[in-house]
Amino acid sequence: MSWDIDRAVTELLDRESTKTDGGRITDEWPGLDLPTAYQVQDALLRRKIDAGEQLVGVKLGLTSRAKQQRMGIESPLTAWLTDAMELPVGAPVRLDELIHPRIEPEIVFVMGDRLAGPGVTAATAMRAVRSVHAGFEVIDSRYRDFSFALPDVVADNASSSRFVVSGDGVSPDGLDLALEGCLLGIDGQVVDSATGAAVQGHPGEALALAANALGARGIEIEPGWVVLTGGLTDAVFLEPGREVSAEFTNLGTLRVVGS
Repeated sequence: MSWDIDRAVTELLDRESTKTDGGRITDEWPGLDLPTAYQVQDALLRRKIDAGEQLVGVKLGLTSRAKQQRMGIESPLTAWLTDAMELPVGAPVRLDELIHPRIEPEIVFVMGDRLAGPGVTAATAMRAVRSVHAGFEVIDSRYRDFSFALPDVVADNASSSRFVVSGDGVSPDGLDLALEGCLLGIDGQVVDSATGAAVQGHPGEALALAANALGARGIEIEPGWVVLTGGLTDAVFLEPGREVSAEFTNLGTLRVVGS
């Protein structure tokens, strides 16, 4: 049976629903290049919407320059967020619903105005932001051992699975998000730290890149959308009973527990 967009979507959704990982699709479908992978990603979103989920935003992946160099790209990936992925603050992450979840802290934007590329700058992007929040993204690749080529991860919606956004947002006015600090903790012990500069030098740069990349595909970032700007630190594994915390300078503290 030959590979095409529909078969790739079905394969990835089956892995997600059965909590089973598998090999790289590119090993069997050499024709899965980056443009085709984004077609797979969009078709996967349409299947989720047809099943009752709602589009609520967009995320960026591979926002650190080191990760981009490892994958041979010059800008981040974009992927979709639906309402089924969002966890309320304080809710545990159900590990039995996932394969091998990892979690990373993020600076999150909630949009106030529509943002349409191309030609969006960081300054233009930040003027469209309504509020800035502390956040976590739980990533959960449908590929064995998180091993994938670039088209594989794009097709897999950039390993999206769950996300948490703090309820109390902060106005972007007066915030220096490049210097916004974050301490990542596991069971009360700090294990990593970063600032917003880890995300393309400034999270607003990441937002602008997302707007321009989506604009090239005829897509606009809509008012009310959530935008996950990218992991500030390396992701850590979630385990039963493990509490992961992210303490930000101005955005508050989030805590998540695996169950």
